Amino acid sequence: MVAAANAGILDGQAIVDLNYEEDKLVAVDFNLVATEDGDFVEVQGSGEEATFAGSQLDEMLALGRNGISALIDAQRAVLARIMVTPPENPL
Repeated sequence: MVAAANAGILDGQAIVDLNYEEDKLVAVDFNLVATEDGDFVEVQGSGEEATFAGSQLDEMLALGRNGISALIDAQRAVLARIMVTPPENPL
């Protein structure tokens, strides 16, 4: 299973799951796509209005991974409700 999350730096604080207004205002924009096993599919980040520190990158990465984990849990719950079993990971 795969999910995606976005994070950013707004007013010096790392945030995740940005709404439209927050996305327009962030100084740093960070997008993360990963599998249920935590393997990355895509990582993209840029300082839209400012540079960012390694510690902020680590914070956005952690928030993004937690968001992805929550989304995968939600996907599994929906699939279980409709009685669909996701395919086994072929890797």
